[in-house]
Amino acid sequence: MHRRPRSTEARRCTAPRQLLRVTLASALAAAALLPLLSTEASASSHMVAFRASDGTQLAADLYDAPVQPAAAVVLVHMLTRSRLDWVATAERLQQAGFMALAVDLRGHGQSGGALDPGGDLASMQRDVQAAVAFLRSRNDVITGRIGVTGASLGANLAVLVAAADPSIRSLALLSASGDYRGLRIEAALRKVNRPVLLVAGSDDPYALRSAVTLAATGSGRETITAPAAGHGTTMLARQPDLTERLVDWFRRTLL
Repeated sequence: MHRRPRSTEARRCTAPRQLLRVTLASALAAAALLPLLSTEASASSHMVAFRASDGTQLAADLYDAPVQPAAAVVLVHMLTRSRLDWVATAERLQQAGFMALAVDLRGHGQSGGALDPGGDLASMQRDVQAAVAFLRSRNDVITGRIGVTGASLGANLAVLVAAADPSIRSLALLSASGDYRGLRIEAALRKVNRPVLLVAGSDDPYALRSAVTLAATGSGRETITAPAAGHGTTMLARQPDLTERLVDWFRRTLL
């Protein structure tokens, strides 16, 4: 049984002249404010391991599709969280006929590597790339039908990886930001000529502003404003219907 990490994601990311840099101490202090989405891995999944291009060992939970080969979705968590935040969403994707892969980023959960929340986060792009490559290598996955959903940091990583990988067919981004500690995505998203869903809580001003800006980067963009839903995967706990809307999004864009 996996233990849930005790730390949590900073509720806001930085932007020039707008937001303060979040420290690890403040992230830990905010842990009690986030609802518990899961405390253990699902019985409908099994743990897999693979390596990023720099050799970092990564852990993930794989939810096999009921009928194979199948379309597949990679799920990328927030900073200082883990793949366990995605259990309910991954199970619903599985029930809807998808294969789902929820990955622990380096320095999180059961993955290797060190976490420096105040440092360079760009190396985590390799982790998302490795997750996509893992699915693409499998004969039970339809390689032209792979999507990625990410929350906060995970959303920005998803955009940066998709901009360089046209095999990623669609994106669902929870609380993406124009600039997450130097991970700027507006220019990258202009290169993604594929469907993109942008979800932000009505009480998350920076994510809301970012969603408006990012939606203007091309065609095929859709937005959802979730009332008083908070930030990142917190929205899935506060607004349970969002899970169904994510599943519907991937039905429309991957199947």
